[in-house]
Amino acid sequence: MDIKNAQEAVDAWIQEHGVRYFNELTNMAQLTEEVGEVARIIARRYGEQSEKESDKNKDLGEELADVIFVVLCLANQTGINLEEAFEKKLDLKTKRDHDRHHNNKKLK
Repeated sequence: MDIKNAQEAVDAWIQEHGVRYFNELTNMAQLTEEVGEVARIIARRYGEQSEKESDKNKDLGEELADVIFVVLCLANQTGINLEEAFEKKLDLKTKRDHDRHHNNKKLK
């Protein structure tokens, strides 16, 4: 599914299953919460923190999908064509960062 179709799918889901979009500030708070859940899994599963027994069955993919869902909601309700914005960002990063990390000794 491309980003445009994902935005449309989220909008259809909201129309069919939700009452309406949460307002932008509520969705921003939700996004922060979801990113925190991703951070918790990463810190404990791949970082130096011990993973709690209750966290061992957490699905990182599901939590990342939650982040994407809320980002798509925010894009929809603010009139952003996220596919177009992402393509522009990727082009900018490609031009700006093409050789940026090649000589970084930290990455060797």
